[in-house]
Amino acid sequence: MKKKIGIVSYISTGAYDANTIDEDQILSGILKDLGFENEILPWSDPKIQWSDYDELLVKSVWDYFDYYPEFLEWLDRIDSLKIPVLNDLKTIRWNSNKRYLIEMAEKGFPVISGLVLEKGTKPDFSQIQKQMKSGLAVIKPLVSGGAKNTFKVSVENWPEYASKLEELLKEEAFLVQPFVKEVAEVGEYSLIFFNGNFSHAVLKTPKKEDFRVQHYFGGTIQVIQPSAKMLQIAQSFVDQFAPESLYARVDGVEINGEFYLMELELIEPYLFLGLTDQAIPNYKAAIEQRLS
Repeated sequence: MKKKIGIVSYISTGAYDANTIDEDQILSGILKDLGFENEILPWSDPKIQWSDYDELLVKSVWDYFDYYPEFLEWLDRIDSLKIPVLNDLKTIRWNSNKRYLIEMAEKGFPVISGLVLEKGTKPDFSQIQKQMKSGLAVIKPLVSGGAKNTFKVSVENWPEYASKLEELLKEEAFLVQPFVKEVAEVGEYSLIFFNGNFSHAVLKTPKKEDFRVQHYFGGTIQVIQPSAKMLQIAQSFVDQFAPESLYARVDGVEINGEFYLMELELIEPYLFLGLTDQAIPNYKAAIEQRLS
């Protein structure tokens, strides 16, 4: 008898899934084609009996950062039930906090890492400017997604954001990163890997005079073929930090011909399955390999 699979998603409010194809439904169709009974389940629904499922595929928990303490409790609950999970729970916990970027940089990997403003501290832009060695910085929560509470700050607009950031720091820690002009000028690259193997890639370009590449902020997406050098560096991140993951999305930027990581997405990345002919077959083959 084949396994019963739970596709772990979220209770959609439209905040993070506008103008996208439904990759939960694509995954459900793949599993059905492979002969697996499956259901799409919001992680936060207290009525779900998770022990009814033989394996869980975490796919679209797109609100986990809005309810982070509850999400960590859910991870603990699933861990206690000993249900196999892809990607695995240890990877999800590690990847849920952007301190991992600093860890990578300390290991010598090419990363746009930054510095941490700890919870309860008062932000000082002169100190930020000194450490960033730049008059522009991007500030975001350490636990975040979808560009939530993300600001581009400068000497000129700091008075506009200082008090707001100070209030936010009462609730959680933030990451300060140097503003990378190449993101606004060229865009951010996303390379998607399944079971450690490269599948496809896209370039996400923000709308004019913005720096947020997400499509719901007006960004555009085009399929690209990464250079051999870019692919090699992206592969090194997957090999080192996500070797056992079903999926990994390496988001980065090119600066003077060198590829730097912006995010390693191992929890709930949109996989751009509808943009290339090879994406869904590659995804299906990887899932079959892991579940068979």
